[in-house]
Amino acid sequence: MDSVRIRRSDERILDRRGLDLLIEVLRGRGYRVVGPTVGDTAIILGELDSGADLPAGWGVQTGPGLYRLHRRDDDAVFAHSSGPQSWKQYLHPPRRQLWSTDRDGPWEPPAGDETPYAFVGVHGCDLAAIAVLRRVLCPDPDADTPTARRFRNLFVVAAHCTEPGGVCFCASMGTGPAAGPGHDLALTELLDERGHRFVVDVGTEAGGAVLGDVECRAAESDDIDTARSAVADAAHGMGRHMPDTDLRGLLRRARDADVWQEVADRCLTCGNCTMVCPTCFCTTTEDTTDLTGEHAERWQHWSSCFELDFSHLHGGNVRNSGESRYRQWMSHKLGTWFDQFGSSGCVGCGRCIDWCPVGIDITEEAARLSHLLPPWEDDR
Repeated sequence: MDSVRIRRSDERILDRRGLDLLIEVLRGRGYRVVGPTVGDTAIILGELDSGADLPAGWGVQTGPGLYRLHRRDDDAVFAHSSGPQSWKQYLHPPRRQLWSTDRDGPWEPPAGDETPYAFVGVHGCDLAAIAVLRRVLCPDPDADTPTARRFRNLFVVAAHCTEPGGVCFCASMGTGPAAGPGHDLALTELLDERGHRFVVDVGTEAGGAVLGDVECRAAESDDIDTARSAVADAAHGMGRHMPDTDLRGLLRRARDADVWQEVADRCLTCGNCTMVCPTCFCTTTEDTTDLTGEHAERWQHWSSCFELDFSHLHGGNVRNSGESRYRQWMSHKLGTWFDQFGSSGCVGCGRCIDWCPVGIDITEEAARLSHLLPPWEDDR
């Protein structure tokens, strides 16, 4: 469990009231606090007015094309896997205005709200996704742009995962269940005969300063050992895993292979997988005017490589078939993403499996390719 940052000298314990107080402290410091809540028959992300908004006592059942909310036998607040939303919606909004202008006026950027965010309850897979988006969207982290400032001002309270869902495969992607670097504070939730509590790991000076305003106590060895064991058990309880092979080389060789039609026959090209994916970042723009033609605006919104017009060039659409569009998505996510950004574009959260209307499973498709196309010696 090297990825679990347990340091016996400075681990702290928060009780349930302490977690509520942590949220109060963050709000008092001017953060807009966002975390999991219950709504629309799912665990969704929303602004937290207090700790009472957390999904205490709620869990989820997940599977290919399946997501069900259910009551638990305890009051755990972070014992659920990924819901339909990701933290991407706050860092890379689904729709935002780029500029507006009047016929005789200047081009004006929008007056954006730059209140800093504090994310509470970020699992390891989503923490890795935030790091991926930071590399993709902020090649210059010191840039004076709204996006760069949003990432710089972000405060993250991670939650080491102790109960993975049926479609989770973060362990095989190296992104969980323990939250990796990038958090200010990290919590491991424990519920047993000793009560409901959270083992807290301080990741940054900012995290230590916030925790200093919250009533907590030093963690005992038993607490730390229990936290380690819970996260280790989660690593062995994943519902899925990626095949242990060179996916980059595999997908290069699969480019012209006759293996894509079967999945294309099931795929609806609806784009659900890209909309729920915490790392997909593609956008398009649209210009609008009022009826008089005196005012114009340009808006950016999320797009998807499953859209027919996404690959439109001057001669027409490049990827007309569902087969070619699914191949593009999977090849980019697991293969060519490395060439662009130095890592996989998949963090193993399983959302694309959960929210696919026909239950297509990216881990099964990768395994099918690996069986049909044995590795070559020149794969890198």
